[in-house]
Amino acid sequence: MKTQALPIDSYSEKNKIEMIDFYNEASEDYEFWSQDFNMHFGYYAPFKTNPFKRDSMLNQMNAQVIKRLQINTKKHRLIDLGCGMGGTMRYALKQHQNLITYGVTLSDFQVKHGNDLLQGKNGIILKENYNHTSFQSHSFDSAVAIESFCHSGHGESSLKEAYRILKPGGKLVIADAFLKKERSELCKGAEYAYNRLCDHWSLEKLETHTFIKQKLQDLGFINITIEDTSHSVAPSVLHVPFAIMGFILKKLLSFKSIKRESIHNLKGSFYALLTGLHLKSFGYYIISATKK
Repeated sequence: MKTQALPIDSYSEKNKIEMIDFYNEASEDYEFWSQDFNMHFGYYAPFKTNPFKRDSMLNQMNAQVIKRLQINTKKHRLIDLGCGMGGTMRYALKQHQNLITYGVTLSDFQVKHGNDLLQGKNGIILKENYNHTSFQSHSFDSAVAIESFCHSGHGESSLKEAYRILKPGGKLVIADAFLKKERSELCKGAEYAYNRLCDHWSLEKLETHTFIKQKLQDLGFINITIEDTSHSVAPSVLHVPFAIMGFILKKLLSFKSIKRESIHNLKGSFYALLTGLHLKSFGYYIISATKK
């Protein structure tokens, strides 16, 4: 990638700008991927989801993440760190009447249209950086991050901020793709797909799940659980080529041009499929941890 030669601070800032532009321009495209604006992959659960109905699996990912928070009947404050259009927030609010939900994103488009979708519901999306929020310490009972921390490279700052704003005993659940080995150990095919994925989806980098576990332990999280859910996520990933073809056909039939950010999104989706084929190098994990 062109940006690899930049110093790390410059690279991080450039990546953040590209990521904001990407989501400001391409978020509306996600309606083609999900009628509920779920901006993530799905989870196939036998007898609960239909592998041919994408939203069924995407909402099941929401269900799997929310289930691991173990929300009781008391008043509960949940924050979605990198909430997109608020799909997970809306799902959680449907399941739990005692929830107050907050979401943070850097995209103006997502703030405006996500809040439109949350009208009348007990939730709000704010323009905030999940690495440095304005919330007071010990503000939330739980936090989720579904395919969002990858945009800042699965860095320690994201985990540290989550720890700060959680109450003692609060739970953090992360669902994301991670490396199974160090980047230097990737084969040429896996490295090529990885570089293109990061480039087109404005991901700073991916970390290993072992790195995340160690950082969570260092920060003081306990009861850390690492679950490899790659096989459950795979059926939704297989929807990617059909979604790409359908999206392009829809644009052609409506005589509309495809935006640069949309092209990046489509290419990123294709390389996500390619990385998923390298099962020895990449995996999709749900990571749960509790603040001591």
